[in-house]
Amino acid sequence: MSCPICGKKVSQSLRPFCSKRCADLDLARWFNGSYAVPSNDPEDLEELDKALDEATLSDDPTCKPH
Repeated sequence: MSCPICGKKVSQSLRPFCSKRCADLDLARWFNGSYAVPSNDPEDLEELDKALDEATLSDDPTCKPH
């Protein structure tokens, strides 16, 4: 089995990665949204529009977006 990040041989202790560095790079990709699955589902788009409207129309000045 090879590392999905760099292609080197996998380390059994860090499987499926070859090193801590490659594991951290994979985790960073999850955090920044590189692995997001796009959706064309109208429900998802409606929920997004609603959430954005609620976030921008908040009357509470202390309310901050996440």
